[in-house]
Amino acid sequence: MTTETADAECLALTRSLRRRGAIVLAVFALVWALAGGSGIASEPVSGIVSVLAVIVTAGAVVAARRGTAGPVTRTVRLPEKWNRGVGLVNAAELVAIFGVIAASNASGHPEFVPVGICLVVGLHFFPLARLFDQGQYTWTAVFLTAVALVGLAVLAAGAPAETVRAVVGLGAAAVLWASSFHVALRG
Repeated sequence: MTTETADAECLALTRSLRRRGAIVLAVFALVWALAGGSGIASEPVSGIVSVLAVIVTAGAVVAARRGTAGPVTRTVRLPEKWNRGVGLVNAAELVAIFGVIAASNASGHPEFVPVGICLVVGLHFFPLARLFDQGQYTWTAVFLTAVALVGLAVLAAGAPAETVRAVVGLGAAAVLWASSFHVALRG
């Protein structure tokens, strides 16, 4: 393999991973936004949130497709067996999410589900930052963890489960959309 071929493959992989990452972030932001919107009692407001969520997600997907097509200023440096590591991190995340749901429901406290899931999702971005060589995923992890802690504080203050779901869902959506646009447009 020539150096030119290796460089071209590295650039293609970098673009592909960033595009895919930006799209996945946007789609999960939509899921969080819809969950958060379901915590808003006013149906017209909840409906507006849903429509805006779809529009922002569509914008993020377009940005991912167009933004990652431009010049690559930094190619990713993936650790050995990075894809295996990503699979393990995502599997652990899924198991932890089911654990949060089961423990919250079994203890009679389903209002902890959004907070717990947000915390798990936030924490799983710490190893992903290294595995994907995307430093901004560290900030995604920090801000999602902060959203989970804010949700916990809102819950501890006695807010109803719907309010917690709105705060955590919309907060997580904002973090994920910001990360999606950043990955798409800045690399």
